[in-house]
Amino acid sequence: AGDQELRYRIASIAKTITAWATFVAVEEGLLALDTAIGQPGCTLRHLLSHAGGYPFDGPRPIAAPGRRRIYSNTGIEMAADAVADAAAMPFGQYLSEAVLEPLGMAATELRGSPAHAMWSSCHDLARFTMETMRPTLIGSEMADAAVRPAFPDLRGIVPGIGRYERCSWGLGFEIKGDKVPHWTGARNSPQTFGHFGGAGTFVWVDLGAAHDRAVACMALTDRPFDDWAEQALALWPAFSDAVLVEARG
Repeated sequence: AGDQELRYRIASIAKTITAWATFVAVEEGLLALDTAIGQPGCTLRHLLSHAGGYPFDGPRPIAAPGRRRIYSNTGIEMAADAVADAAAMPFGQYLSEAVLEPLGMAATELRGSPAHAMWSSCHDLARFTMETMRPTLIGSEMADAAVRPAFPDLRGIVPGIGRYERCSWGLGFEIKGDKVPHWTGARNSPQTFGHFGGAGTFVWVDLGAAHDRAVACMALTDRPFDDWAEQALALWPAFSDAVLVEARG
């Protein structure tokens, strides 16, 4: 419910849209998922999956690549910078030309860091979510890799949610996996992918066991997650379960 065109700060959901732009760049041949970026042994694939060893914010690595899942704005920013360098244009321009304009996401705007400083509308995020389910800008192989666990056995933390021995993440997208507790519902399959943001926002996609009963859900709010985290972590899973019951019975 609500105004479908109203813009909200989507916070870290931006990481998924930024990642999609990097996939377009990869398929254009500007760089590869295994392109070396940053500290020795680190690649674009590491950065997009929070396995590059970089901290939440800051340029100095705190672990070797591929050792821990360290949720990192820095890593996503480094990935975007690499795309900008390869394309010889500002990342915001590349993002618009590669993703926003082709998908008709006229209300979506990057206003700073490509890791978290993006505004969008329900209408635009619905368009992007459909793209993740039925890709038109990239090939199916790349799209599948985005939502399949990368470096699957890494331990790590989902900020504000919990610490996990196996912290599943794809390329830009969090994957539910076997995480408990989680911000999605108990009925969400382990293959559910998406992201939540510090602005009190989330988007998830559950393709279903046979990829034939896909369900997507999003929530946009103007109340920062930290202000109501305990309440959100009670309401979001219940809401997600209710959506799945309504959609699938």
